[in-house]
Amino acid sequence: MHLKKILFFAGLLLALAGCSTIDTRIREKQDAFNRLDPQAQSKIRQGVVEVGYTEDMVYIALGRPDAQRQKTTLKGDETTWIYKTYYEQYEGVAQVGYRRVVFFDPGTRAYNVYYEPVSEPVYSEAEENNILVTFVNGRVTVIEQNK
Repeated sequence: MHLKKILFFAGLLLALAGCSTIDTRIREKQDAFNRLDPQAQSKIRQGVVEVGYTEDMVYIALGRPDAQRQKTTLKGDETTWIYKTYYEQYEGVAQVGYRRVVFFDPGTRAYNVYYEPVSEPVYSEAEENNILVTFVNGRVTVIEQNK
């Protein structure tokens, strides 16, 4: 019985920790969200970011970035948040072995065995940068997005 409780609570914690929705991010940054005008709140709820937004606004709209890049320029320190798209790419078909087939031949009244090839589709995992958001002094200055 003790093991069941541990497994239940472990599953519950995993479910709660792994979920980052727009509503959970709004609750997390409620003060920052409440200070925005209704038009900005609406855009953020739709996942839209614009030049001039703060890091909190981008976080609420898009979530935690998959990667970050730091750069120092004459204008100051730049931080780029990178949001990636992950997908599987079809690579073709590969032969993975043989399947044994046994059949009865009524003409010879004997069982025969033959082997037929078995193939399966092959996929590779791929990723690409989908949205890059650059901040200078805590404000969005550049948004790059794949179309």
